[in-house]
Amino acid sequence: MDQPTVLIISDDPEFSRIIMSRWQSERCIPVFTLMSSDVRASFDPEHFQLAIAGGIRPLALSAVLEAMDAAGKRVLFVSEDAATLQTVRNHWPGIVALRQQESWLDTLILVAAEALHSTVAEARASRAEKANATLGHEATLGRYVLDMRHTLNNALTSMLGNSELLLLEPGSLSAEARSQIETIRNMSLRIHEVLQRFSSIEKELRVVDQQAKRESRVTAAAAPV
Repeated sequence: MDQPTVLIISDDPEFSRIIMSRWQSERCIPVFTLMSSDVRASFDPEHFQLAIAGGIRPLALSAVLEAMDAAGKRVLFVSEDAATLQTVRNHWPGIVALRQQESWLDTLILVAAEALHSTVAEARASRAEKANATLGHEATLGRYVLDMRHTLNNALTSMLGNSELLLLEPGSLSAEARSQIETIRNMSLRIHEVLQRFSSIEKELRVVDQQAKRESRVTAAAAPV
């Protein structure tokens, strides 16, 4: 999410225009998506990180806020009517309601910018958590393979030894059986090579870990007291 998207929902074109114009003076400018109060047909919560609603037809207000609240995204609602703001706070406590009065635009941009910053940080943290979980699963699988390589090597040694013994007896096997045993032997050799590579990777990682520890000790010793 390099550049977040702000969805502006309004039936008043001027409302959307002044918000976008004011935001141009900020350091970080999001991508804007404009939509009227008829959001039920084309509304997709995956396409924005923050919604700003204002200048909405009274008959459509409830449907719009219900859809926004259900999306699970941060929503800012702006109105100059105190009764409407209180209704929104009562029915949709997750939506931030702002009074459209003097300096309301500066307040809106400040709150919106903070909300976007928080949203981006949460998204990054979520991606990092998922990546860490994936690495943990892969590390568990890798440790299991390394722990089991001796057992697998023993099984492969048995398979290779018996297949070689069978292939050393000329005339005792049909052409089809001999071909099948050769396949078993060749596939066993390939698996053996893979396991050898696992062992090699383990040694390489151990060397890297030891080198990192030595460098850490050297850095700590050189640090001023």
